[in-house]
Amino acid sequence: MNGKNRADIKIGAQVKIILKADQKTGKLTEGTVSKLLTNSPTHPHGIKVMLEGGQVGRVQEIL
Repeated sequence: MNGKNRADIKIGAQVKIILKADQKTGKLTEGTVSKLLTNSPTHPHGIKVMLEGGQVGRVQEIL
């Protein structure tokens, strides 16, 4: 599943996100969602979330 629909992403879900600093390289960071930061129901680049470790990025993949 991709991370473009807010309804697909729940707090506690395992996801892969792309951090702002990694957008050029495409490096993904895996973690557990602690907070949803995008309010709109969809976003073309992925829903922005905060992981439990504090990293913020856009969801590319839901595991």
